[in-house]
Amino acid sequence: MQKKNLTLIYNLLFLAVCGGIFLFLYLAPPETTAPLPHDDDHRAFLTMKKKVAERQCEQCHAQDGEMPLPADHPPKYRCLFCHKQK
Repeated sequence: MQKKNLTLIYNLLFLAVCGGIFLFLYLAPPETTAPLPHDDDHRAFLTMKKKVAERQCEQCHAQDGEMPLPADHPPKYRCLFCHKQK
């Protein structure tokens, strides 16, 4: 009888943890970061490896570049961590 109760407790604990994880993921906010644009300027970066592509982002997106990023933009060295390639 003791072993049955222990098994029941473990099963209920497992279900509670799974339910908590599901609830956490269900209530997570939607992704709001824009993906990498699919235009002529960014087409070459869509097929590159992330680290290689990220090294070239600052050519255009530096403060003195063609399209500077806002001052409150998060760290600029991990562009494709947020802006997905595909």
